[in-house]
Amino acid sequence: MTKPKSITLAPMEGVVDALMRDMLTKIGGYDLCVTEFVRVVDQRLPRRVFYRQCSELKQGGLTDAGTPVRVQLLGQYPEWLAENAVRAIELGSHGVDLNFGCPAKTVNKSKGGAVLLKETETLYQIMQAVRQAVPSNQVVSAKMRLGFEDKSLALDNARALAEGGAGLITVHARTKTEGYKPPAYWDWIDKIRQVVDVPVIANGEIWQRQDALNCIAQSGCGDIMLGRGALAMPNLGQVVRGHQTPMSWPEVKELLASYSGYEIYGDKGKYYPNRVKQWLGYLKLQYPEAEALFKTIRVLKTAEDILPHLAA
Repeated sequence: MTKPKSITLAPMEGVVDALMRDMLTKIGGYDLCVTEFVRVVDQRLPRRVFYRQCSELKQGGLTDAGTPVRVQLLGQYPEWLAENAVRAIELGSHGVDLNFGCPAKTVNKSKGGAVLLKETETLYQIMQAVRQAVPSNQVVSAKMRLGFEDKSLALDNARALAEGGAGLITVHARTKTEGYKPPAYWDWIDKIRQVVDVPVIANGEIWQRQDALNCIAQSGCGDIMLGRGALAMPNLGQVVRGHQTPMSWPEVKELLASYSGYEIYGDKGKYYPNRVKQWLGYLKLQYPEAEALFKTIRVLKTAEDILPHLAA
């Protein structure tokens, strides 16, 4: 296979928000976006919580480029996750995704994300409850890692999600303990793919087109999800598809400058300085010039101070 069948833009907490989804889907190459997680504890959350994480719900659950967006939920109680999944669908989400992959310590301590990979039965109960609550024409998907401390439950966990009713499973090809350290174990995704009867999406360590092709070959998956690589190379989706060559640094600088013109929650400009610095932290993985730019602007606090350096 010389290109993926579909590409999903990954949920990345604190990074891939509505603004980033809008920018990256305008560049193109993505079939679906998944939101940062909505944290569910023991209540049906108000609409404003969903709109805060997924402002696209106000326009049919689509980005301005027309890319569908799926709300992701994170929690531990099946009944409350089910109730909030129904609400997400009612508000316009294109299916619901369940988070069993977040490696953050604060999330895991409160029994959310990857820590649930220690509890195969809990995964099954959550998936079953959500699947039964959500209309049958809507996809319920799950994102998982290969395990928490090791991979011993990887196959059992995937089976539990599939048997609980998952319509598809995205696998980040590392354990929680392995974090984001290379390599990604794409061959393990193939092992999972062979024991479940639902589509599997491969995720992890895709930075270039060749990485995507290697991932497809080793995982056996035609569908992939891009995360950090999409931030490091803004047109990675198009590059992976073979439609474009990697953006030049001047083009990336133009994109960084355009970032300042967006209005988020009515606070135009206030949001920009910290987030553009954060984005440069990813861009420097592909563009050496990004690190020099970061050093130049790191002490600057307003968009007005930063923008001249992007125009230089």
